[in-house]
Amino acid sequence: MPTLVPLAAIDPALVDELLDAAFGPDRFARTAYRIRQGTDWLPALSFAALDDEDYLAGTIQLWPVALTDPAGRAHPLIMVGPVAVMPARQGEGYGKALMAAALGAMAPDAALPQMMIGDADYYRRWDFTAAPTAGWRCPGPWEPARLLVRCANPAVLPAAGMLGPWPGAAGEGLAD
Repeated sequence: MPTLVPLAAIDPALVDELLDAAFGPDRFARTAYRIRQGTDWLPALSFAALDDEDYLAGTIQLWPVALTDPAGRAHPLIMVGPVAVMPARQGEGYGKALMAAALGAMAPDAALPQMMIGDADYYRRWDFTAAPTAGWRCPGPWEPARLLVRCANPAVLPAAGMLGPWPGAAGEGLAD
Protein backbone atom coordinates (compact mmCIF):
# COMPACT_ATOMS: atom_id res chain seq x y z
CA MET A 1 0.00 0.00 0.00
CA PRO A 2 1.51 3.36 -0.97
CA THR A 3 2.13 6.12 1.51
CA LEU A 4 0.74 9.38 0.14
CA VAL A 5 2.35 12.68 1.07
CA PRO A 6 1.95 16.25 -0.20
CA LEU A 7 4.03 16.70 -3.33
CA ALA A 8 5.55 19.83 -1.78
CA ALA A 9 7.39 17.53 0.70
CA ILE A 10 9.37 15.90 -2.14
CA ASP A 11 12.62 17.22 -3.60
CA PRO A 12 11.73 18.75 -7.01
CA ALA A 13 14.79 17.04 -8.57
CA LEU A 14 13.33 13.64 -7.62
CA VAL A 15 9.99 14.61 -9.16
CA ASP A 16 11.75 15.60 -12.40
CA GLU A 17 13.63 12.27 -12.46
CA LEU A 18 10.35 10.40 -12.04
CA LEU A 19 8.63 12.42 -14.79
CA ASP A 20 11.56 11.79 -17.14
CA ALA A 21 11.40 8.06 -16.38
CA ALA A 22 7.63 7.93 -16.92
CA PHE A 23 7.33 10.19 -19.97
CA GLY A 24 10.83 10.62 -21.39
CA PRO A 25 13.08 13.66 -21.52
CA ASP A 26 11.05 15.17 -24.38
CA ARG A 27 8.01 15.50 -22.11
CA PHE A 28 8.22 19.31 -22.22
CA ALA A 29 7.13 19.25 -25.88
CA ARG A 30 3.79 17.65 -24.99
CA THR A 31 0.60 19.65 -25.45
CA ALA A 32 -0.26 19.31 -21.74
CA TYR A 33 2.80 21.42 -20.90
CA ARG A 34 1.58 24.14 -23.28
CA ILE A 35 -1.88 24.16 -21.70
CA ARG A 36 -0.48 24.85 -18.22
CA GLN A 37 2.52 26.96 -19.27
CA GLY A 38 3.31 29.77 -16.84
CA THR A 39 1.18 28.41 -14.00
CA ASP A 40 2.19 26.62 -10.82
CA TRP A 41 0.72 23.30 -9.73
CA LEU A 42 -1.75 23.41 -6.86
CA PRO A 43 0.01 22.19 -3.68
CA ALA A 44 -3.21 21.29 -1.82
CA LEU A 45 -4.26 18.94 -4.64
CA SER A 46 -0.90 17.44 -5.68
CA PHE A 47 0.58 14.31 -4.09
CA ALA A 48 3.45 11.86 -4.13
CA ALA A 49 3.27 8.11 -3.54
CA LEU A 50 6.09 6.44 -1.64
CA ASP A 51 6.64 2.70 -1.72
CA ASP A 52 7.15 0.59 1.39
CA GLU A 53 10.84 1.56 1.41
CA ASP A 54 9.99 5.29 1.18
CA TYR A 55 11.19 5.59 -2.43
CA LEU A 56 9.26 7.89 -4.74
CA ALA A 57 7.03 5.65 -6.86
CA GLY A 58 4.55 8.14 -8.32
CA THR A 59 3.24 11.68 -8.41
CA ILE A 60 0.15 13.59 -9.43
CA GLN A 61 -0.06 17.31 -10.07
CA LEU A 62 -3.15 19.43 -10.57
CA TRP A 63 -3.04 22.83 -12.29
CA PRO A 64 -5.25 25.88 -12.76
CA VAL A 65 -6.18 26.17 -16.44
CA ALA A 66 -9.01 27.76 -18.38
CA LEU A 67 -11.12 27.13 -21.45
CA THR A 68 -11.47 30.42 -23.31
CA ASP A 69 -14.72 30.43 -25.26
CA PRO A 70 -15.17 32.08 -28.69
CA ALA A 71 -16.38 35.30 -26.98
CA GLY A 72 -13.09 35.54 -25.05
CA ARG A 73 -14.46 34.52 -21.65
CA ALA A 74 -12.19 32.28 -19.56
CA HIS A 75 -13.91 29.34 -17.88
CA PRO A 76 -11.67 28.03 -15.04
CA LEU A 77 -10.87 24.33 -14.89
CA ILE A 78 -8.47 22.13 -12.97
CA MET A 79 -6.08 20.13 -15.12
CA VAL A 80 -5.30 16.68 -13.72
CA GLY A 81 -1.86 15.42 -14.57
CA PRO A 82 0.65 14.36 -15.08
CA VAL A 83 -0.17 11.18 -13.24
CA ALA A 84 3.26 9.57 -13.27
CA VAL A 85 4.39 6.22 -11.90
CA MET A 86 7.87 4.75 -12.18
CA PRO A 87 7.76 2.27 -15.06
CA ALA A 88 8.84 -0.64 -12.83
CA ARG A 89 5.97 0.13 -10.40
CA GLN A 90 3.15 0.56 -12.93
CA GLY A 91 0.18 -1.74 -12.46
CA GLU A 92 0.62 -1.85 -8.67
CA GLY A 93 -2.15 0.65 -7.81
CA TYR A 94 -0.06 3.78 -7.37
CA GLY A 95 -1.92 5.68 -10.11
CA LYS A 96 -5.30 4.75 -8.65
CA ALA A 97 -4.23 5.84 -5.17
CA LEU A 98 -2.91 9.16 -6.49
CA MET A 99 -6.11 9.86 -8.44
CA ALA A 100 -8.25 9.06 -5.40
CA ALA A 101 -6.16 11.36 -3.20
CA ALA A 102 -6.17 14.29 -5.61
CA LEU A 103 -9.85 14.11 -6.51
CA GLY A 104 -10.78 13.42 -2.89
CA ALA A 105 -8.88 16.50 -1.69
CA MET A 106 -11.17 18.83 -3.65
CA ALA A 107 -13.81 20.67 -1.71
CA PRO A 108 -17.08 19.25 -3.08
CA ASP A 109 -18.86 22.60 -2.95
CA ALA A 110 -16.03 24.48 -4.69
CA ALA A 111 -14.63 21.94 -7.12
CA LEU A 112 -14.16 23.26 -10.62
CA PRO A 113 -14.62 20.95 -13.59
CA GLN A 114 -11.52 18.84 -14.09
CA MET A 115 -9.89 18.09 -17.43
CA MET A 116 -7.01 15.94 -18.56
CA ILE A 117 -5.37 14.35 -21.55
CA GLY A 118 -5.45 10.61 -20.98
CA ASP A 119 -6.84 7.19 -21.78
CA ALA A 120 -10.63 7.33 -21.65
CA ASP A 121 -10.98 3.64 -20.80
CA TYR A 122 -8.73 4.00 -17.74
CA TYR A 123 -10.07 7.35 -16.44
CA ARG A 124 -13.75 6.49 -16.99
CA ARG A 125 -13.80 4.97 -13.46
CA TRP A 126 -13.50 8.56 -12.14
CA ASP A 127 -16.23 9.81 -14.51
CA PHE A 128 -13.91 11.42 -17.07
CA THR A 129 -15.35 11.53 -20.58
CA ALA A 130 -14.53 13.02 -23.96
CA ALA A 131 -18.18 13.66 -24.88
CA PRO A 132 -18.33 17.39 -23.90
CA THR A 133 -14.88 18.26 -25.34
CA ALA A 134 -15.49 17.70 -29.06
CA GLY A 135 -15.39 21.46 -29.79
CA TRP A 136 -12.41 22.20 -27.54
CA ARG A 137 -8.97 22.95 -28.95
CA CYS A 138 -5.47 22.64 -27.52
CA PRO A 139 -2.29 24.65 -28.20
CA GLY A 140 -0.58 21.75 -29.91
CA PRO A 141 -1.38 18.31 -31.25
CA TRP A 142 -3.87 16.14 -29.37
CA GLU A 143 -6.13 13.19 -29.96
CA PRO A 144 -9.76 14.27 -29.43
CA ALA A 145 -10.67 10.95 -27.78
CA ARG A 146 -8.01 11.62 -25.10
CA LEU A 147 -9.21 15.14 -24.17
CA LEU A 148 -11.32 14.32 -21.13
CA VAL A 149 -13.42 16.25 -18.65
CA ARG A 150 -15.13 15.45 -15.35
CA CYS A 151 -17.99 17.70 -14.33
CA ALA A 152 -21.15 17.20 -12.29
CA ASN A 153 -23.17 19.11 -14.90
CA PRO A 154 -21.47 19.16 -18.33
CA ALA A 155 -24.18 21.54 -19.60
CA VAL A 156 -22.33 24.39 -17.85
CA LEU A 157 -19.24 23.85 -20.01
CA PRO A 158 -18.73 25.83 -23.21
CA ALA A 159 -19.17 23.71 -26.31
CA ALA A 160 -16.12 25.31 -27.94
CA GLY A 161 -12.95 27.04 -26.84
CA MET A 162 -9.18 26.97 -26.48
CA LEU A 163 -7.48 25.46 -23.45
CA GLY A 164 -4.64 27.37 -21.84
CA PRO A 165 -3.17 28.55 -18.56
CA TRP A 166 -5.17 30.37 -15.93
CA PRO A 167 -2.31 32.35 -14.39
CA GLY A 168 -4.54 34.48 -12.14
CA ALA A 169 -5.62 31.43 -10.12
CA ALA A 170 -4.35 31.26 -6.59
CA GLY A 171 -5.92 27.93 -5.66
CA GLU A 172 -7.72 29.09 -2.51
CA GLY A 173 -10.92 27.27 -1.73
CA LEU A 174 -10.20 24.34 -4.03
CA ALA A 175 -9.23 21.85 -1.35
CA ASP A 176 -10.89 20.62 1.82
